[in-house]
Amino acid sequence: ADAAGVDCILIGDSLGMVCQGLSSTVGVSLETMRYHVESVTRGVRRVQGTAWIVGDLPYGTYQESKEQALRSAAVLMQAGAHMVKLEGGGWTTETVRFLVERGIPVCAHLGLTPQTVHALGGYRVQGKTVESAAIMKRHAHELQEAGASLLVLEMVPAALSAELTTELAHCPTIGIGAGSGTAGQVLVLHDMLGLNLGKMPRFVRNFMADLPGVQGQHGIKEAMQAYVQAVKNGSFPDNVLHAW
Repeated sequence: ADAAGVDCILIGDSLGMVCQGLSSTVGVSLETMRYHVESVTRGVRRVQGTAWIVGDLPYGTYQESKEQALRSAAVLMQAGAHMVKLEGGGWTTETVRFLVERGIPVCAHLGLTPQTVHALGGYRVQGKTVESAAIMKRHAHELQEAGASLLVLEMVPAALSAELTTELAHCPTIGIGAGSGTAGQVLVLHDMLGLNLGKMPRFVRNFMADLPGVQGQHGIKEAMQAYVQAVKNGSFPDNVLHAW
């Protein structure tokens, strides 16, 4: 990924679903995340890479208290992460502030938050109503004020994501299923390479299959390079095909 020009590598708790066969991200442990952060860090360092490494704080490792969040974040930072990510707005604001004040960069996450997907009623687009959009905007501004360095917007209407990106002067947005108006994009590696079976989410594009020539002739690096190029030239995501 680093050699392909990816600016930031997120080691997400989605690895529980795409690597471990879990039905959701809820079962992923902090030790599992530590192992994968360490492994990715070694790989990036081996090629003298410069990609920013972000590690997900898994479910149950930061909800209890700010102090619990600090202990969990320290584990991932010691494993090689440059930043940690946590999900949700509202109550997480003070946790973000607490971590940032102690020198730990934080990526926030609004919209569809997979760790609490059951409370959201399933994998659905978030922020579609005037009321829910207003709440998301308020949470986004609170997280920026608390010191969040990045904000992931997942399955959020493209128009709302674009508005937030314009409004948040000090917190770049990273979209997944949130349209082309965000400052950056993220995709699960297995989705990007077409490694998952079954129906893919609307926002996914298989960059391995899109490469010219005989399927399989090109490698993972080329598919990642195609992804990077598509994001930078604005051809992905398409607001008609990949967003709401």
